[in-house]
Amino acid sequence: MIRSRFFWKLYAGLTAVVVVSVAVIGVLLARQITQDSITEIEENLRGRAVVLAELARTALEGGDARDLRGRLRDISAAVPERLTVLGADGAVLADTERDPLAMDSHADRTEVQAARERGSGRAVRYSQTLDTRLMYFALAVKRGGEPVGYVRTSMPLTRIDARLAALRRRVLLGGLAAVAVGLGLAFVFARRVTRPLAAMTRAAEALAGGDTDWRVEVASDDEIGTLGRAFQAMTAALRDRMDTITADRNKALAILGSMVEGVVAVDHEERVVQLNAHAAEILATGGEDCLGQRIWEATRRQEVCRVLGAALRSGRDQRAELRIPAGRGDRHVELRASPLRDAAGRTVGAVVLLHDVTEPRRLETMRRDFVANVSHELKTPLTAIHGLVETLLDDEAMAGETRQRFLAKIRSQADRLLALVTDLLSLSRFESREHRLDRRPVSLREPVAESVERHQAEAERKGVALVLDAPPEPVELLADAEALRQVVDNLLQNAIRYTPHGGRVVVRIRREADHAAIAVEDTGIGIEPRHQARLFERFYRVDTARSRALGGTGLGLSIVKHIAEAHGGDVAVESEPGRGSTFRVRLPLA
Repeated sequence: MIRSRFFWKLYAGLTAVVVVSVAVIGVLLARQITQDSITEIEENLRGRAVVLAELARTALEGGDARDLRGRLRDISAAVPERLTVLGADGAVLADTERDPLAMDSHADRTEVQAARERGSGRAVRYSQTLDTRLMYFALAVKRGGEPVGYVRTSMPLTRIDARLAALRRRVLLGGLAAVAVGLGLAFVFARRVTRPLAAMTRAAEALAGGDTDWRVEVASDDEIGTLGRAFQAMTAALRDRMDTITADRNKALAILGSMVEGVVAVDHEERVVQLNAHAAEILATGGEDCLGQRIWEATRRQEVCRVLGAALRSGRDQRAELRIPAGRGDRHVELRASPLRDAAGRTVGAVVLLHDVTEPRRLETMRRDFVANVSHELKTPLTAIHGLVETLLDDEAMAGETRQRFLAKIRSQADRLLALVTDLLSLSRFESREHRLDRRPVSLREPVAESVERHQAEAERKGVALVLDAPPEPVELLADAEALRQVVDNLLQNAIRYTPHGGRVVVRIRREADHAAIAVEDTGIGIEPRHQARLFERFYRVDTARSRALGGTGLGLSIVKHIAEAHGGDVAVESEPGRGSTFRVRLPLA
């Protein structure tokens, strides 16, 4: 309150009004009192002069002047005024202060001349006789309309000045008292006016800082009270609107944060005003740290800057594609930019939606490759079967040995075709979301041992030692036993096919914390590191010609991966060219 500049301005204004008003009133009052005092003194002198005229009339009309002097000496002590009687020629006949015989003629005195002309006169001047300033009043004494003499009364101005000074002191003291009272009332009034204004100022500052709980208590019913109640109503309405805006903003931020697409919004100066976490990840920016920066400062992705700038300039939607180099392939992001407009239709900003289409593109590529590979894989045995059958039909005289060889090739191609279709159906079944595994408590040793036993004869024919290394205690887990057999079958087929004569294949079962592991180790040809990352893709072959010659479909490892993932596990490979490979499948325990 005391530091309020408005309070001091208002108080200074009220003080000036009080001081000026009291000063003006004091001056006017002092002037009026002075005038009234002079008028009163003049009337007093006039009254004395009238009495003196009756007293001196006899002497002026021819009586004895000595008797008049005696009478004036008698009354001089009783009256404060100086009394003087003049003859018609202005000669002094009697005076209460001096010897009239020693006094000069007063015919040239101003008040005497005025009395001669108008019957009475007043003058103020310095008296050489009394050595002081006096006020004189002269009155003509007439007989038959002609003056026979003059009477004059006078009073020293020092006495008048003392009286006026006393009156002025009283006016001054009264004025000072009025000023003091006025200043006190002005302080109270200024404080009463500025206190609610100061409270509203603090409330407005708090409101600007986000505190909407500040209340203003105004008890008056005047305009300030009305303003305070209006301010309270405004604060309540603003609080509700801010709560609504905050809730809507939180909802918008929650929606933006949960979107799988990236969203970047800029204003008309291309400064970033909004950016969600997915957009920050795609554009490799600092998230909220880049808010307020221009878009080309926040990211170096030129395509994003270009589509936003084009949307701002043209006012139309823009599309583009962003390609980001990545480790295992480019990342593809679709960009869709749209202008933002205000209620008047002016473009005030732009927003770009970043949709990561890397996975759909990858799946589309895989689909095309799959169709192409399936078509190629199916076409090869079908073409061979078709050619062999036509040859048999066209050559009825074909030798029996040749015919048998052709029929054996047809059977081989048909087996290959059957294996391919079987693997495709298995892969399709495990990739299908509707497929449900028949999970039951299983001891891992049983399906693994069955697969090893089934491939024992094949390994012996090729001269490969096949060994099962399993712990004596059972390794229990919830799994589809038939699917596990298919996993081991595919791994063993590959291990035996690519292990040369005299090699060794070992199937190990191990318990690892909360997982069970199946490892198939071989001493085969091994796999180069550049191929290992793609081994589990459909139809991917390290050596296409050799794989087909050995009867592989290119789907076995992909089936292994899908079965492992369907059980909540994973599959990995460790291999070194010329020293063999180890395929390891990890499955969660029951």
